[in-house]
Amino acid sequence: MVELKFKNGLIPVATQDNETGEVLMIAFMNEDAFEMTRKTGCVHYWSRTNRRVWKKGETSGHIQRVKEILVDCDADALVIKVDQVKAACHTGFWSCFFRTIDGQIIGEKVFDPDKVYKTRN
Repeated sequence: MVELKFKNGLIPVATQDNETGEVLMIAFMNEDAFEMTRKTGCVHYWSRTNRRVWKKGETSGHIQRVKEILVDCDADALVIKVDQVKAACHTGFWSCFFRTIDGQIIGEKVFDPDKVYKTRN
């Protein structure tokens, strides 16, 4: 296995839909999140806000099943190809990249976040 380079304990991750190649989200992993991802087959990330490992979909059920993990030439960034359940974005969109730089919405909401995350608030 390639030895990954975690800068300040983290490595950036671009998560893509396995079938379309669409970028779903960008996040970070620490070594524990990476190992949990490999062990379980479901993606785990490091929350810089909450300072903890979290499983994608732990609240919503919208998990990401790992299909392939790619590492860049410098071993300091990852692309993880996944089968996404329901949606990747907590705002209700399939992808976190649902708008242009001018603010035009180009994605479509696939779930109501107020209903899914009602226990969060």
